Amino acid sequence: MSSPCCGASRPVSSKKRKTRKQKNRRRTDTSLKGMVRISGGTFLMGTDSDEGFPEDGEGPRREVTIDPFYLDVCAITNADFAKFVRATAYKTEAENFGWSFVFHLFVPPNTASHISRTVVDTPWWWAVDGSCWHRPEGPGTNINNRWHHPAIHISWNDAIAYCNWTGKRLPTEAEWEFAARGGLNSMRYPWGDDLEPDGKHMCNIWQGTFPEKNSKADGHIGTAPVTSYPPNNYGIYNISGNVWEWCSDWFSPTYHLKSTAENPTGPHIGQAKSMRGGSYLCHDSYCNRYRVAARSANTPDSSTGNLGFRCARDA
Repeated sequence: MSSPCCGASRPVSSKKRKTRKQKNRRRTDTSLKGMVRISGGTFLMGTDSDEGFPEDGEGPRREVTIDPFYLDVCAITNADFAKFVRATAYKTEAENFGWSFVFHLFVPPNTASHISRTVVDTPWWWAVDGSCWHRPEGPGTNINNRWHHPAIHISWNDAIAYCNWTGKRLPTEAEWEFAARGGLNSMRYPWGDDLEPDGKHMCNIWQGTFPEKNSKADGHIGTAPVTSYPPNNYGIYNISGNVWEWCSDWFSPTYHLKSTAENPTGPHIGQAKSMRGGSYLCHDSYCNRYRVAARSANTPDSSTGNLGFRCARDA
């Protein structure tokens, strides 16, 4: 995989990493609130274009068949995650580790003066003590005005814990891409091939010169409310940009070359979990992974200020 410019990973500790198990529970009517049923079918997954990152395994474009499933129309919000925490007293991995990765421009000055840990290849990521889903920029920050923004600083294991509590699961990469395309085969984005049709912003990505200045031309710096842009043809909001979204698959740039074309679920084991959709930090000058075929990955215990999730469910 190419350099994860939109994310940063926790260092490997001497303690063996643990990965939560995903459970599938019986569907109930209440658990389908906020979800859309996607009929499934056969579509062209991936891309043959050279505008992306072939080393990530974006291609070749191939036919894949997906069974019907349900998907959240929005990413899980801070309000959603707060309900889970109140009901279970769950502590995220960022809270247990005591820190998470925050984009450098968002770190408060009094905190920035004490930063000692940055990422060598991506120096815009700072390890901020005390940062987590409800203190997204570290001590002294909060989500009081961001209840309808996506929950961030969520590791893959955290996402699985939430899914298990709700009786849902994470989507596979194939399900995610099928849903993101919204029935538009071979298009770059969920709405078509033009990034800004008729000059209209369709997703929350970096505007300006990365990583030093964001012009806020699309109205947002950092996360945006989960319904900020028009939904795609399936009624799904903000599936490109805003925050990266975890998928259930272990990441591999080559596994799909020999895997089944029906309901693929990825390798049985790996080091990193797949992420899709790009984030508010993506910019065409260095990372155009807000395309529907784009892929990235991170370790299951890693968390950053641009990483969240949405849930799926069997139909």
